[in-house]
Amino acid sequence: MNSFDLFVGAVLQFLSDGLTGATWWQLVLITLVMTHITIASVTIYLHRHQAHRSLDLHPIPAHFFRFWLWMTTGQVTKEWAAIHRKHHAKCEKEGDPHSPHVFGIKTVFWKGAELYRAESKNQETLARYGHGTPDDWMERNVYTRYSALGVSLMLIINVALFGVAGLSVWAVQMMWIPVTAAGIINGIGHWWGYRNFEATDASTNISPWGIIIGGEELHNNHHTYPTSAKLSVKPFEFDIGWLYISVLKALGLATVKKTPPKLAFGDVKPADEKTLEAIIANRYEVMAGFAKALREASARELQDMKSRSADVGLFQAARRWLHRDDDKVPESVKPQLAAVLERNAVLHKMVTMREELRALWSSTHATREQMAADLAAWCKRAEDSGIAALRDFSVKLRSVS
Repeated sequence: MNSFDLFVGAVLQFLSDGLTGATWWQLVLITLVMTHITIASVTIYLHRHQAHRSLDLHPIPAHFFRFWLWMTTGQVTKEWAAIHRKHHAKCEKEGDPHSPHVFGIKTVFWKGAELYRAESKNQETLARYGHGTPDDWMERNVYTRYSALGVSLMLIINVALFGVAGLSVWAVQMMWIPVTAAGIINGIGHWWGYRNFEATDASTNISPWGIIIGGEELHNNHHTYPTSAKLSVKPFEFDIGWLYISVLKALGLATVKKTPPKLAFGDVKPADEKTLEAIIANRYEVMAGFAKALREASARELQDMKSRSADVGLFQAARRWLHRDDDKVPESVKPQLAAVLERNAVLHKMVTMREELRALWSSTHATREQMAADLAAWCKRAEDSGIAALRDFSVKLRSVS
């Protein structure tokens, strides 16, 4: 065998195995690890640290995340932070860069990356919402100026390490964020899932176990408490991004600035200004508690009504939507809910008092003293209503501290 044949054989062997000679299952594991690091970089650095300032990062992990994102996504920190901040400022309204309620779920899911790229060219968005992002020499002369260079280098590295199979590894890396962040979180995370809180937008939690997308699956929690570094709220929820932040904190590489407020209870006392302050600070948890009480009361009342009526569809709609805020209820369902409330005084009273409770902290003209007096009056009406669910909720409300 001559030297040329040996050279060709060596080249073919290199293209087949790369420098590592990794097996297929090793390639799968390596790809999953690398894409997970990318997800962690997005949720910890871009999202929680840069866009919302919910934590401060030491320069070492901050620059590592920035470098890794340059290599694996080509994303520019200022662009990402600005677009995300604009999304929160105009959520589900005209001007939201990627709302499925504005563009349609199919467009956001399949073309979310295109929507992102289009908005990244909007200089007004960058100027208004991109403040406070990195503007050092590396950012100006490398990461922003040559944003495509990093992913090109990653392609070369992947091919060198894994041979031709490195092309597949690179392709998965390039698709990971457009599919998971732009498609799933921006699309499905505002369309389908469960809601812990009646946030003002349509955000949902896709899964209670935020692992694959770094905790971003808990999207309703995030939109309820956008400046929180921790996205899990309920005991059954898990935010792997928060786990990594906790490790960084223990190592002195991160400082957490804010987490979700916790509703605390003490002795039952007359509702006063301190009670009012605690309720307002925890208003989403308070209203979630009322929704739970309303669901439980609805189940009992609707079962009794169902035994006296054949309109099954009416009760199914009521069971699903009665505890939701009016602006989240489909217009086609509202007549059915109105019919149920007309027939049932207990549910009508509870829905009415829910809106009255919400109005307490929505007023822009009442003084704090007046709001406290209104809260005390609300509690008295609830406890004198003869409705056990209302009475129990009011007593618990007066123990909030």
